[in-house]
Amino acid sequence: MKNVTIDTITQAFVDYCSDDTDPRTMFLLTKLVEHLHAFAIETQLTHAEWSRALKFATDAGKITDNERNEFVLISDVTGLSSLVDMIGSQHEGTSSSVLGPFHSVGAPLLPVGGDLKKDNEGATVVVEGYVRDLDGNPVEGALIELWQTAENGLYYAQDNTQDDFNLCCSMKTGADGRYALTTVKPAPYKVPDDGPVGELFRATGRTPWRPSHLHFIVQADGLKPLVTEVFANGDPYLDSDAVFGVRSDLIMDYVECSDLDALPDDLEIGRNATVPYFKVDFDFVLVPENS
Repeated sequence: MKNVTIDTITQAFVDYCSDDTDPRTMFLLTKLVEHLHAFAIETQLTHAEWSRALKFATDAGKITDNERNEFVLISDVTGLSSLVDMIGSQHEGTSSSVLGPFHSVGAPLLPVGGDLKKDNEGATVVVEGYVRDLDGNPVEGALIELWQTAENGLYYAQDNTQDDFNLCCSMKTGADGRYALTTVKPAPYKVPDDGPVGELFRATGRTPWRPSHLHFIVQADGLKPLVTEVFANGDPYLDSDAVFGVRSDLIMDYVECSDLDALPDDLEIGRNATVPYFKVDFDFVLVPENS
């Protein structure tokens, strides 16, 4: 096409593509280009503005490394990650939420009742619950991964004073589908705002803060893996989460307790919890893999 115009350039892109392209790939790329071109036309995008956008993407690439992925963070803070989560979890099971940039593969396996708190500062928190299917049946052998910040609001990957895999673990549910562990309260924290994402927050007048939460991945044979977060009721950032991750069914309560005899019998720490301690009960419902 020798005379490409504003009105024909989008179709020209489609025409230039090979017929041998995977249909789903072609569909996605065509829609992406259609929306990008429509955006440029609607906003009358200037050279200077597009150059600034390209610099933003280049800067994101420069700051990205094995510990921090600025592109994941951009997806999170623009709501795209949460939107994809919601599109993929339109079912009756527990809602999904964002993975975030600090998931660490290979966290040590704790037995049910294991202690994750160790020497971390803060009150003892007992977290327990059940993994069930849609019919209410317990899911035996479900693999749970949990990770969280310390009391200072930092994940171990951000804080060289914390040991590797601090406040991270894996756990397999028993025959009754139960999981249980002791830990500390995670703190609200700011997503990293010292790079391009920080510029985005400042340009839009938004807060970089996230409400306190526990991250979970729950997987079991024949059931759809669940990536989610569980949030503290009453947290000041529940209604302004920087990455749009909060769902109503993912909000839990920290129940303050002082009766050590009320602790679960299988805890690794026995009855040696700080007083008062806090109790969290949260169950997960997994859906069939093909749902």
